[in-house]
Amino acid sequence: MRRHLVRRDVRLDGGGCLVQQVSRPDPAPSKLRYRLQRVMLTPAYRLLLRVGLPFAVAFGGATWWFSIPENRDAFHGVIADARAAIEQRPEFMVKLMAVDGASESVSADIRTVLPVRFPVSSFDLDLDAMRAKVVALDAVESARLRIRQGGVLQVEVTERVPAALWRTSEGLLMLDKGGVYVGPATARGDYPDLPVIAGRGADGHVAEARALLEAARPLWPRLRGFVRVGARRWDVVLDRQQRIQLPEEGAVLALERAIAMDQAVDMLARDLATVDLRLPQRPTLRMNGHAVQEWWRITSIEVGNRTE
Repeated sequence: MRRHLVRRDVRLDGGGCLVQQVSRPDPAPSKLRYRLQRVMLTPAYRLLLRVGLPFAVAFGGATWWFSIPENRDAFHGVIADARAAIEQRPEFMVKLMAVDGASESVSADIRTVLPVRFPVSSFDLDLDAMRAKVVALDAVESARLRIRQGGVLQVEVTERVPAALWRTSEGLLMLDKGGVYVGPATARGDYPDLPVIAGRGADGHVAEARALLEAARPLWPRLRGFVRVGARRWDVVLDRQQRIQLPEEGAVLALERAIAMDQAVDMLARDLATVDLRLPQRPTLRMNGHAVQEWWRITSIEVGNRTE
């Protein structure tokens, strides 16, 4: 500690009188007190005392309180009760589900894959996971789920539209315009406007098959389907076991050319087995066996008559 001393000095002045002089202590602080004052003026130190120290005390107390298992269980119970009280409020309850844009069969499938027991809190519904289940259905192209006002779970569905029938070893399968499986087809007669395709890789060229179907409109009464050959080109299958073999490129134009020749000379009404258009510059006609024999018979008769 600093000592406070008063010093008294007595001396004679010029006239011979006694003069008493008192000396006061130095008002400057000591080095230790100066340093403490400088520290107290530091912003970081003042912030530590005002904020850091209370926070450390509170954090330490809370840590000690939570270190007791009974306290932790009681705290979690209070939080769970408060959350349940909020989630179970009537305005957050979902009472029913509505499916829009789906047929009856697809709607039934959606309700099967979403077995929600109503009423249920909206906080307990994982809409993303439910949407993934709906989109996983073969007949569903896209889906949107939302909770509508009034406690209704709204499921808006866009179904896949069948664009072709794919004949496989498993039977007739419906495909959309992208070649994605839609579902099984019970009977060909139920889908008279859809082309029937077959062959390896045919499901990847549904759009081209649709274009061929449109070009073959004059042949619809006789059309049976389209066969993908070698996963690279199409054959048009008609009744009476006739086929029109199309090239890899320009299949639609080649088919239109074959139809033009048929309209000109009734080509397909003759006893032909195949119209080969794989070489555009050299179309080839292949007759049936009976037609070939008849042609040879007629030729031999003509040759015999000429000989006579």
